[in-house]
Amino acid sequence: METLLAFVVGGLFSVAVYLMLRRSLAQIILGLGLLTNAVNLMIFTVGGLTPGDPPLIAEGSDTPPPVYANPVPQALILTAIVIGFGVLALALVLAYRAYYMVRSDDPDAMRSTDQLGPPDPN
Repeated sequence: METLLAFVVGGLFSVAVYLMLRRSLAQIILGLGLLTNAVNLMIFTVGGLTPGDPPLIAEGSDTPPPVYANPVPQALILTAIVIGFGVLALALVLAYRAYYMVRSDDPDAMRSTDQLGPPDPN
């Protein structure tokens, strides 16, 4: 199963890098979203896919059960999902504002514009 997930992570990384190298701001943001999902899946795969009991110590015992699921990768992934959602929301708002100001989603056109205010409604 880890081998399959490694190929999926590799595919997600390659598609994310391809999209982030495109000339459209919307494709760059989609690539960023795919990249965060690829990193989350990579952390999940590296943490091990061991099915087992929760890491709780039963009454009268000093150690957890012999086969238990590691909670650290799960906690890291939950944190990464929240941070990735925040970054993606910020990127969408910035892209919307940049498109409103420049009327283009090409990063080179945004860089070369001299427009300082909102577009003229006429």
